Amino acid sequence: MDYRQEVIRLLKENTSLSESQIDDSLEVPPSLELGDFAFPCFSLTKELKKAPPVIAEDLVKKMTLSDSITRVENKGPYLNFFVNRADFNKDVVETVLRETKYYGKGKLKSKKVMIEYSQPNTHKAFHVGHLRNASLGDSIVRTMRAAGYKVTAANYIGDVGTHIAKCLWYYKKFNKEPLPINDKGEWLGKLYTAANKKLKDAEESDESDVFDKYKAEVSETLKLLEAPESNELIELWKETRQWSLDDFHDIYSWLNTDFDIDFFESDVEKEGKQLVEEFQKKGLFKESDGALIVDLKEYDLDVFLVLKSDGNSLYSTKDLALAAKKFREFDIDTSLYVVGSEQRMYFKQLFKTLELMGFERAKDCKHVAYELVMVPSGKMSSRDGNVVLFSQLKSQVMKTLEAEIRSRHDDWSDQKVMHSAKIIGVGALRFGMVSQDLNKTIVFDLNEWLSFEGETGPYIQYAVARINSIFRKSVGEIGEIDYALLNSSEEQKLVSKLAAYPEIVSRAADDQKPSLVARYVLDVAQDFNEFYHQKQILKAEGPLRGTRLSLALATKIVLTNGLNLLGIQCPEEM
Repeated sequence: MDYRQEVIRLLKENTSLSESQIDDSLEVPPSLELGDFAFPCFSLTKELKKAPPVIAEDLVKKMTLSDSITRVENKGPYLNFFVNRADFNKDVVETVLRETKYYGKGKLKSKKVMIEYSQPNTHKAFHVGHLRNASLGDSIVRTMRAAGYKVTAANYIGDVGTHIAKCLWYYKKFNKEPLPINDKGEWLGKLYTAANKKLKDAEESDESDVFDKYKAEVSETLKLLEAPESNELIELWKETRQWSLDDFHDIYSWLNTDFDIDFFESDVEKEGKQLVEEFQKKGLFKESDGALIVDLKEYDLDVFLVLKSDGNSLYSTKDLALAAKKFREFDIDTSLYVVGSEQRMYFKQLFKTLELMGFERAKDCKHVAYELVMVPSGKMSSRDGNVVLFSQLKSQVMKTLEAEIRSRHDDWSDQKVMHSAKIIGVGALRFGMVSQDLNKTIVFDLNEWLSFEGETGPYIQYAVARINSIFRKSVGEIGEIDYALLNSSEEQKLVSKLAAYPEIVSRAADDQKPSLVARYVLDVAQDFNEFYHQKQILKAEGPLRGTRLSLALATKIVLTNGLNLLGIQCPEEM
């Protein structure tokens, strides 16, 4: 029985509102004393010309209730609906137990969506700031797939540009360090930082000719990298590019992140220039001081630069070509770009330009913006080198968790300790990165995120491990069940929370907000722990024992599936 749908039916029969309008307004009250569903009557005031409390009182008198909705009350401007608890408990728990693998999965939607995220640059170090994008993008992919969308996960890797020229210039001219055995891509990032420092020091010195010389050498390096014919530098670029790609592969594997396709800036650069030239001939792009622009002032979007005066490409040049490639080769309906909020204006300009170029689906392009990850000292920058490198982060996470796990389980093998530390560590990092609203800046605090207490990933994983422990002690036996016995506030609160899972997944997918799932699984874990501490499970007698075991198992399923949408696994024990 879909109780939410039954409430919607009652409201639709007694108001002029559409099903979607009611669905959007329907709420779950903060307390069971206020019912299982609540509907605010404010949206009816204009039509009925009455105050919301009066409308609510009138609707209560009009409604003919069904067996599933036993009571409706008006509380001020709200209508509060109460379900048949015995049936509700049974329906919710048995639905979860029956659909253990696909619980919460929506009907397949017709929309084909491409989600582009992560977008790291080769020859730069992967640092903690990159984790928010990777975790967020992957969680959006998982959540939208669970809600029924057909999703293609794409990575767009920056493998051309001035940053590479600086890195290789420094590598060839100044580097004396031996090539490391591991983390070669990260090492290239250190060279990039060193190159920027070398240029900055020269610029700030009294020897301006040195800076001019260095600047010219970097420019010549970039020119050689963009040359159509093969040369020694291009061969070095290919070799070092692979070092970065190998590092990225290892990082994504550790983070439990995957992509269906990789795009590269180098693959769309030539096509981007051709596209710009084509639309210059059509009159859309105009020359300005030697560069090519599109004037978007009438749309309050200023001027958009699409090709530099020296003929070199920009991000915009390549993004226009990539968008055309996505629509042409993948026949997608919607294109989502998971990129930091500082690029808001850029994407508004990009989408408007695509629209003016005649791409009908440009209106279905969306920038999923998020705020930065900061360290306590402020904004991170690969250019300045003030970043927490991924290898350092991973090492610290594993070291901290290994010590914590050994203090709890001195009889565990090294392999089991390492495996558990990895699962808990990834869970801590990913939960920390996706649990905040997109519009909130994250101040990275590893110690807080690794805690087994508080609003953390390990806290939720520990709730699952606790349920596993219960079932190990019960030897897997559940026994007789009577769902009418789940009548305490702790039990009813937990059942109601489990019932909300499909709706949470749907909202998180439609709005691209995995933080809703993160907040939800945290609430479920907290409600379960309250239930666990207040009520006996294994020591309960008769059908009550089996019923509570069923509720615990359903909780584990929802927590496991919800965490999976965030890319988080659960260890068997903690």
